[in-house]
Parts: sequence; structure tokens; C-alpha cells
Amino acid sequence: MRPILMKGHERPLTFLRYNRDGDMLFSCAKDHTPTLWYADNGQRHGTYRGHNGAVWCCDVSRDSSRLITGSADQTAKLWDVKTGKQLFSFKFSSPARSVDFSVGDKLAVITTDPFMERTSAIHVKRIADDPQDQVSDSVLVLENPEGRKRINRAVWGPLNQTIVSGGEDAILRIWDAETGKLLKETDKEVGHKQTITSLCKSADDSHFLTGSLDKTAKLWDMRTLTLIKTYTSGVPVNAVSMSPLLDHVVIGGGQDASAVTTTDHRAGNFEAKFYDKILQEEIGGVKGHFGPINALAFNPDGRSFSSGGEDGYVRLHHFDSDYFNIKI
Repeated sequence: MRPILMKGHERPLTFLRYNRDGDMLFSCAKDHTPTLWYADNGQRHGTYRGHNGAVWCCDVSRDSSRLITGSADQTAKLWDVKTGKQLFSFKFSSPARSVDFSVGDKLAVITTDPFMERTSAIHVKRIADDPQDQVSDSVLVLENPEGRKRINRAVWGPLNQTIVSGGEDAILRIWDAETGKLLKETDKEVGHKQTITSLCKSADDSHFLTGSLDKTAKLWDMRTLTLIKTYTSGVPVNAVSMSPLLDHVVIGGGQDASAVTTTDHRAGNFEAKFYDKILQEEIGGVKGHFGPINALAFNPDGRSFSSGGEDGYVRLHHFDSDYFNIKI
């Protein structure tokens, strides 16, 4: 399995996202320019220029026509995927950390960081079919009970009925997307012990995977918030993803960027580790990054995956045939 090295970012990667067809890969980094790549050969197709700070997150609509990005410049922007034109900019009074389109792309959930007196919040925005009709008003704003702690990720639950969020207070919460009521939250005993860094939904929205600085990734039921599995990594987890094809989860991380220079790059454990989803056992690893892995994504066809690191590279891996025959 030879990786394709994609160099287009000058700063560490923050997020990777495939479109639904799996032919395009969007990457976000701290260098202000989200980038679009061809997912089969790793060629750079174009960039989206307009942000003024690190871009933390992105999502693409089901028909691959719209891109939404959240950035440290205190905006979330809507883009035309094909032309690279900026369609709209949602302005906030603190950095926009996470963005997620609803099923049907009529709504988007955007989280904002705590900043000065502002507490961390989840905003639901209506997305207009015609960019001319787009307004910046929030349909719903949810304040985090632990207001000074950042929400790192918020996504839509099944059928857009709920919103699932997780962040620095290590607690996962499920909110009612209509009323904004807090429906469930995880127990300190079973949940993560440190900051939740990443959250990835299964293809059918029935369960989701979270990664945390407590060196574990956990699999949860999306409706009941029941803990299903725990995967132990040995290093802080920055990124998680699930195969849509096989029962595999992939976990990436490595020790904090500030400690990287003090250790050998082999000791830093900057590899993407694959685990059997059911048996919770490690089945292999993909090395290559010269720093912590910050982003992971599986192609929707399950035949390739990509990773983005602190080293500014995106590495695209097409699986060999023997990957599909791994037996434990």
C-alpha cells in the first residue's frame, strides 16, 4: 500500500472530509485555505480563498455543490464547490470550531469557542437554496452548561432530530434539535476522562466514535448514548474514523506537538492504528507522518483512507487486496 503524498498546505492539517460520492477530498489546515483534491490520484483541484485564520472544520453537501467551513477568523463560510466562489459568511463573536450539514442540507450546526466573556455555544442556521436568500440569523442557539470549556465537535443525530456534541469537559451531550432541550449526557464513570477531540458518525447514523486525549476512542449508540466499545491507543487521540465497508475503526494521534522535538519520531507513535470494531483488538498500523495525526477520513466506498498531520501533508492510501481479507 503506497501512499500518495499530497502537499498543498503550509501549516498543520486540521480536518479531512470526503464528499458523498467519494471522488473528492476536502482538507482544512491552519493556513487559511481549504483545499479540494481528487480522491483517486491526489491531484489538487483548487482552493477556497477568503478566510483570515486557521480553518478548523468543513462539510460538503450531499450533491457536492456547497462547502461550509468554520474558521478561527470568527466566521463560517458557504462556498460554491465548483467555482470556489464565496456565497455567504456567517459572522460570530468567537472562532467557529465545528460545522455539519443536516440530512437534506437545509440546516447547518456550527459551534463557537469560548472567547473573552463569550461562552461556548452551538448555533443552528437555516441554509437557503438560493444564496441570495441566505440570512445569518440562528434558528436555535444552545449554550454549553460548562460555558468556559470549548465544544470541539457537534453533529446531527438520526433524521436531524437531535444534535450530539462533545468537547473539553469530556462529556457527550444529546440535544433536541427542535427545542434545544438537553436530553442526555454521558456519565463521568463510563465516559472519557479528558478532552474529546473528535467525533465520527457511522454511515447509517446508528452509532458514532469519539476520540479523546485520555488515549482512548469509544463507540457509542447514537440514540441512547450507551457505551458499546472502547479502543485503547497508548497516545492521545486527535482523530478517529470508521470504515463504511468492514468492521474497522482507525485512530490517529501522537503526543502533543509541543513535546515532539524531545523524542524520536518512532517513539512519538504518529501512526494511524486500525482496530477491529467488534473485538477491540489492534489489527495494524500505517506509519508515515512526521508528527501527530490531526485528521482522518475513510472514503465512503471503504477502499481508501486519508490522513492529515501536523507535518502539513495529506497522505492518501488505497488499500491492497489483502487488507480486505484480514482475519483475526
